[in-house]
Amino acid sequence: MRADSLAPMFEQRRDRLRGLAHRMLGATAQAEDVVQDAWLRLADTDAVITDLDGWLTTVVSRLCLDLLRARARRPQTRTDELEIPAADADPEAQAVHADSVERALLVVLDALGPEERVAFVLHDLFAVPFAEIGPILRRTPATTKKLASRARQRVHAPAAMSTADLAEQRAAVAAFLRAARGGDLVALLEILAPDVVRTADPATLTPGMVAVVRGARAVAEGAVALRRRAREAVVVLVDGRPGLVLTRAGRPIFVLTFGVHAGRITAYDVFATPERFTLSLLTS
Repeated sequence: MRADSLAPMFEQRRDRLRGLAHRMLGATAQAEDVVQDAWLRLADTDAVITDLDGWLTTVVSRLCLDLLRARARRPQTRTDELEIPAADADPEAQAVHADSVERALLVVLDALGPEERVAFVLHDLFAVPFAEIGPILRRTPATTKKLASRARQRVHAPAAMSTADLAEQRAAVAAFLRAARGGDLVALLEILAPDVVRTADPATLTPGMVAVVRGARAVAEGAVALRRRAREAVVVLVDGRPGLVLTRAGRPIFVLTFGVHAGRITAYDVFATPERFTLSLLTS
């Protein structure tokens, strides 16, 4: 089939392929490159294609898998590969984005291995049968099912607290993030306990910051000063408890864990090692 006759059929599928690649890679530019590469391969192939959707899904998935495997071999270079959509400049819109499952999903998926991520995205997000995913990964359908199951357990790991405590901590974390993004000192003082303590890894500190800050006023002023960082934060479960992940150029770099009592934040800690935590979606 001629490329000029394939082009309209490909364009009809471009959005789906772009969405597939973006969820696998978390990077808009890389996703676009993969989709374009798939088109070039389609236009250049002499093969008889009986299932265009399946053919394109296979090509895009294998290209993404190659990139994920290369990324896993050189994690130290991953400074700009994951792109969490930037939060809106309006504080109210930012609060909506903070709870967006799509934004949080990209952070959580980033912790999965390449094959787990591909299997999960294809099956759970795009309803591709395991019988079709197996050949893409060069695994049996049974093994592919196990990979997806393992990823699903990590992505949807349950909360490590009661429903009431979960609701209380989630509300407190969301209120903290909303106030920090808006630079709202009054709102921060309302959500912070008077004797709140903030501790931070040395690796998270900017010039002029100290590792331990005590008291609502000092902690709130520090949060206001760092509101630009808060704009790229997402709310997720951190080891089963509502917390925040901060990103730089979209990449998860800091994790914030919180202590909450009677609806107010009594402590929060900042860590520069996201990989030490189990990150999962906060969906309930």
